[in-house]
Amino acid sequence: MFFASRRQRRAMQATIDLHESLQIGDRVHTTSGLQATVTGITDDTVDLEISPGVVTTWMKLAIRDRIEPEAPEVEETHAVELTADPERLPKD
Repeated sequence: MFFASRRQRRAMQATIDLHESLQIGDRVHTTSGLQATVTGITDDTVDLEISPGVVTTWMKLAIRDRIEPEAPEVEETHAVELTADPERLPKD
């Protein structure tokens, strides 16, 4: 029982930390599954732009998590040295 309450307290603290760290411009998910951009923040509410020009006001408690921007994929190039080493060539 002690571990269950400790786990729950940790989860609650993580949610509180998320709500306190929200900034304008962050992409978020709400508890209802909506994806939006934060356009304004007060003590208890956030304004979310759900579509260009459509801003709605939500309770901070409705924010489930932040959507982290995807890092662009970096293509790895593998250089292959094509020099002929006479010692490594097959002998006839």
